Amino acid sequence: MPGLALAQDQNSGGEQVYEGSINGQPVEVTLPDPEKQLPLEDLRKFTEVFARIKDAYVEEVDDQQLLESAIKGMLSDLDPHSTYLAPKDYEELEESTSGEFGGLGIEVGMENGFVKVIAPIDDTPAQKAGVQAGDLIIKLDEKPVKGMTLEEAVSLMRGKPGTILTLTIMRDGESAPIEIDVERDIIKVTSVKSRMIENGYGYIRITQFQAETGSQFRTALESLEEEYGNILDGLIIDLRNNPGGVLQAAVETADALLDQGLIVYTEGRIQSSRLRFSATSGEFMPDTPVVVLINGGSASASEILAGALQDHERAVIMGTQSFGKGSVQTVIPLDETHAIKMTTARYYTPDGRSIQATGIKPDIEVRPAELTELDSQPFFTEADLSGHLEGQNENKDSKSGKDKSSASPAERDYQLRSALNLLKGLHILDKSGASAKGQESSQ
Repeated sequence: MPGLALAQDQNSGGEQVYEGSINGQPVEVTLPDPEKQLPLEDLRKFTEVFARIKDAYVEEVDDQQLLESAIKGMLSDLDPHSTYLAPKDYEELEESTSGEFGGLGIEVGMENGFVKVIAPIDDTPAQKAGVQAGDLIIKLDEKPVKGMTLEEAVSLMRGKPGTILTLTIMRDGESAPIEIDVERDIIKVTSVKSRMIENGYGYIRITQFQAETGSQFRTALESLEEEYGNILDGLIIDLRNNPGGVLQAAVETADALLDQGLIVYTEGRIQSSRLRFSATSGEFMPDTPVVVLINGGSASASEILAGALQDHERAVIMGTQSFGKGSVQTVIPLDETHAIKMTTARYYTPDGRSIQATGIKPDIEVRPAELTELDSQPFFTEADLSGHLEGQNENKDSKSGKDKSSASPAERDYQLRSALNLLKGLHILDKSGASAKGQESSQ
């Protein structure tokens, strides 16, 4: 440029700054950092591929379809949870958080090009048909899953209630694929279920975190105490095969059992993805020991709850290692009918542990098992001897043995039984400690 004299200066940000003068007047020209500019060579490659498809693909493809496919490809290649949301996908996202939707009743993700079952939802066709967490779906009816996007596979799994879908599944421990017929139905998910598992010991099952799960959990705690008529001796929270759901619901559930402190925080590149959630004053059952059951089907929001209670030493975590879905997805609208769902942050437990790809490790590992009693034959005791000295508390009508058909859920479920036994042990120790303190104070 005539009359322009410049001196180059490289600043710390990688931008090139030129200072000089034009006709005696000082000027400054800043060029952007080359590493932050769009890669022109790659853009040329994209337009070249776009043009080749338009010209030579076996069937004519319109520009809109190609551009939408490009957007889907960009997002799906980032991670299994980032995706493009067309209008129909918006509706399905709303249905999944409201607790009622049509389909099979499974939470799924992608793994090596196949659909992986994160967890079957309780009391749904998939669970009743025998679909298990960790199953890899390789065919839907006669259509191979390999090459499909997750959205395409989910679309095939949805359908008219009453119709049958055949899932071809690869499962650990099976030498060949297995086929499972599942009848589609309207899926109505009950988020929180509760009952007294034994006198003094409560059980709450959270199947999925929906918008109202936090308030339902508090109501369940109140109902259990009211039914027992006293403070519970122990509480079991069952998060097995819970695929997660609404973050705020997990925070509210943890808040019910914590009086103060951090519950979870997120870290991302943008300011809006850096969030911190803390407990508010006032907790339910502060003196009641808690055991939380998790397994490989416990993901996302259920891992947040387990991690918070574990870090605050409010509960003993029992079972097997959780799924490890520790990322945050944000829905970013593009216009009135389209959006992208993109991973924008990672979850961290109060102690700063990342859940992503590592999950929550239980304090006590208990794998599913089926136990059989070895001592099935009754033993003779003193009471069976003829002419024995009668005991003060002897019950002559008592019968040895147990009717297996009347076995409680805890006796049929080894992990649940282990949790109950732990709570009973803690209760006995607590009573012994209280008794010893009482004796000391009276001396």
